[in-house]
Parts: sequence; structure tokens; C-alpha cells
Amino acid sequence: MSEEISLMKGNEAIAYAAIRYGTDGYFGYPITPQSEIIETFMEAAPWKTTGMVVLQAESEVAATNMVYGGAACGKAVMTSSSSPGISLKQEGISYLAGAELPCLLVNVQRGGPGLGTIQPSQADYFQTVKGGGHGDYRLITLAPNSVQEMADFVSLGFELAFKYRNPSMILTDGVIGQMMEKVKLPEYKRRRTEQEIREQCPWATLGKTPDREPNIITSLELDPEIMEKNNERFQAKYREIEKNEVRFESIQCEDAEYMLVAFGSAARICLKAVELARAEGIKVGLLRPITLWPFPGEAISKCADRMKGMLTVELNAGQMVEDVRLAVNGKAKVEHYGRLGGIVPTPDGVLQALKEKVIK
Repeated sequence: MSEEISLMKGNEAIAYAAIRYGTDGYFGYPITPQSEIIETFMEAAPWKTTGMVVLQAESEVAATNMVYGGAACGKAVMTSSSSPGISLKQEGISYLAGAELPCLLVNVQRGGPGLGTIQPSQADYFQTVKGGGHGDYRLITLAPNSVQEMADFVSLGFELAFKYRNPSMILTDGVIGQMMEKVKLPEYKRRRTEQEIREQCPWATLGKTPDREPNIITSLELDPEIMEKNNERFQAKYREIEKNEVRFESIQCEDAEYMLVAFGSAARICLKAVELARAEGIKVGLLRPITLWPFPGEAISKCADRMKGMLTVELNAGQMVEDVRLAVNGKAKVEHYGRLGGIVPTPDGVLQALKEKVIK
């Protein structure tokens, strides 16, 4: 049965949800502000109950390659890190995408560039949705804005990853990872049997059997004509994902004259900013992308037809604002407001920025 646990951190919710999902393996490395994920796994000791493997690798690079190995066998495997650690994982992530291997990645973002700060940020948007590694690839990207969604998006991330044979990323930040809320955890699912994996993942490299030859999984192809066909197949898959998997939340946009666009913790702040604006008679709505890729560009474009202006609110110097401007295509004014270095904007600051940048 599912149970309600009060005051659970977002990082802890991810770990407990992964255990209950029936995850086969977690391979990670501690880094602030996501270390509670691996710490919670170690405390819960799921290898004693579900048989789940939990391993602290010698580095972020090693952890990513362990995920590659587990995913190639059709296992439900995952890793997590925070911004500089995710940078180290980029080569492996590109390999995972090129080999079409399903897995779950978690980035609890902190400020940068470089080692930066241990404070929250949303400055890894470009890295995640534009492809931080090399090549033409995409990550299915989910942006939770609550501890509940941190738990819920574990199963959703795995389901989408296996549906499309593509890595999924939960892109969150230090605010959501560290804050504590009540969360209703999912019911336990048993881990799949080897026979179920063979049936559900015929592509997996499980060795030769009486009814099939061994599969070879690689992202390497030296024949350019074959590699072009591989890439064309990837792009067709990405178009299918864009068609079927866009998710967003629209709040008080029906009568709005102005719109805030924000994801994750910034969206929570914007909820209060909408309330403050409407108390002053300013009709403001909020559109929250839940999938950062595929991006809800069509929904934003439709809203732009009846908006006087939009403000993107991000914990960065302005990244998602570029995708919003592409979606709006000049139909409405689009500006950006954000704080840097780990400073979190306030609802009052958002409203003031809206007045100064968009309404004036």
C-alpha cells in the first residue's frame, strides 16, 4: 500500500520512489545538493528487500558507464548528480542516447559555471534540452516543482525511457531537492524477472539463447550511410515524442493579459506573484512547462495570440526564454527575469520585474 510520509525531502522522495518502482540498480557519486539521494538508498538498504543494487562508483564517469551496462541488459537503472557532476557524465549520456538505451538521470542543479556554488540554480537548461554531449540527440526532460512530483516523476521517467528507448532526465534544483513536504509514495512494484525483460526488451544484450543470436549494442558506426540512417531514425523518434509527450500546467491564463512562464522552483514563486498581481488588478497567468523537452511551444504560441506580454522567470541569466521567444515568434513581448549565483527570486521581485520589463 502507498503511505503518506510527512516532511520528506525531495531528494529522499526520489530514492524511496525508485525503490518502490522496482528499480534494478542505482550508480552514483555524492555531490551537494543531491547527496541525500544516495544516502537514502544506503540507509534504506533495498538490496535486502527488493534485490536492488546500490553502488557508490569511484567517479561520475564510472557511474554513467555502469548505467550504460545495466541499461544494455534491459534493466531499470538510474544515476543522479548535481551540475558539475552532470558535466562529467555528458560523454556517457551521449553514448546512452546513441545506443538508444532507456535509463533515468537526475540533476539537482546548483549554481555555476565551474564548481560555482552549492546553492540552487536552473542554469543547466541549455545543457539538458539542447544536448550537453556531442551529436544530434535529445533527453526526455521532466521538471518537478514539488516533492510529490519528485516521487511521481521517477515512474514517469522510467516509463517514457522504456517506451521510446531513450534516456530520461529529471531536471530539478537545490530548492526542490532540499525542501520538505508531505509526499504520497507509490505502491511497491516488483522488479521484472529475467524472462519478462527478454520479452519486453528484445533488443537487450542478454547473450545467445536457443531462439535468438546475441544482441550487440553500440553507438559506434563507421559507415557514414548507415550512420545517417541511424540519425534519421533518432530524429523520427524525437518527432514522435514531441507529438505525444508534451506536458504543462496552465494557471489562470484564460483571462490573463500577461503571462509568466517558469518551471520547477521558479514556478512555485510565480504562483505567489500571480496572486499578488491579481490583488492589484493586474490580470496575470502562469504557464509551467512540465516537460522541458518536448517543450510546450505550441501552447505558449496560442497564449501569445491574446497576451500583451510575457515574462520568463528562471534561476539563471536567461535560457528557457530563448525557447519561449521562438514559440511566440514576435506575436508578443517576451522578457526574462532571473537571479544568479544561487540567489532565489522573491514573488515581489517577480511582480516588480513584470511591471518594469513588460507592462511599462
